[in-house]
Amino acid sequence: MGQCLSPCCEKQGPHSPAGSLGRDSGQCGPPSHPASVYIAGVPASDSKDTGCGEPSTPGSEWRMFTPYPKLPPIRKQGGAPSEGKRMSLISREVSEAKILAMFELYKDAEEDCILADGIERFCMDLEVKPEEFVVLVLAWKFGAQTMCEFTRAEFVQGCKALRADSIKGIQNRFPELLAEVQDRQAFKDLYRWTYSFGLDSASGQRTLPTDMAITLWKLVFSQGEPPVLQRWLEFLEKHTSIRGIPKDTWELFLNFTEQVGEDLSSYDDTEAWPSLLDDFVEFENDRHNQNVTTE
Repeated sequence: MGQCLSPCCEKQGPHSPAGSLGRDSGQCGPPSHPASVYIAGVPASDSKDTGCGEPSTPGSEWRMFTPYPKLPPIRKQGGAPSEGKRMSLISREVSEAKILAMFELYKDAEEDCILADGIERFCMDLEVKPEEFVVLVLAWKFGAQTMCEFTRAEFVQGCKALRADSIKGIQNRFPELLAEVQDRQAFKDLYRWTYSFGLDSASGQRTLPTDMAITLWKLVFSQGEPPVLQRWLEFLEKHTSIRGIPKDTWELFLNFTEQVGEDLSSYDDTEAWPSLLDDFVEFENDRHNQNVTTE
């Protein structure tokens, strides 16, 4: 009979110039074992005649070969989960019921929000003081609109943003919060938000009282104090006629600290600085000149 044709032909040894490995093609009759294949080029002494006809090479004959057990198909492994899926899994782990239960622990008896007493107890359980910088950052992260107050929506959404539904969970996020505001843009957002946070919105206040502004400047810069800050605060405290800090003065003071330098030598009075900053620079220059004269 003709030689078995297979795309898998390979040498089988000195007794056969070319062998073949292939499944039953129907030319040699059905195999005696359903999971067997025919391998050619095996010496007669090593196998018995299978009755499938003459071997393709003298001195060799067909024998049946049972292959290794069939392996299960290899499933394609998916890559790492996308950021969206990962965040979705994390958010599902945060229990809104637990957040609401935590809110109820500190909620005011009459108002549906956490007020000063509740915030004090909240901070006590968090093992921080209400005047600490991290509490300011936490309130910013909660999107709080009013000082010493968390509404139900602010508290729930804030905890979800932190991916925390317990006191311990919030505590564990403190390092992340502090690291986040090391970024210049994040700190700028925190700084601008702090102004509106300090206003008494209930009374319709639009200008931050000077004493409150001084307190908030000390707090917001407590992790990295600009060289000019202390002199600026002394200027405000000495000039008691300055009763309020407008919003533009608050916001531009951050740019001022970054541009003028410690000795105010980079200050350019032709730029559109708020008049209060012009007065401060003039006051500092006069004081410096007086010190030089006395020396």
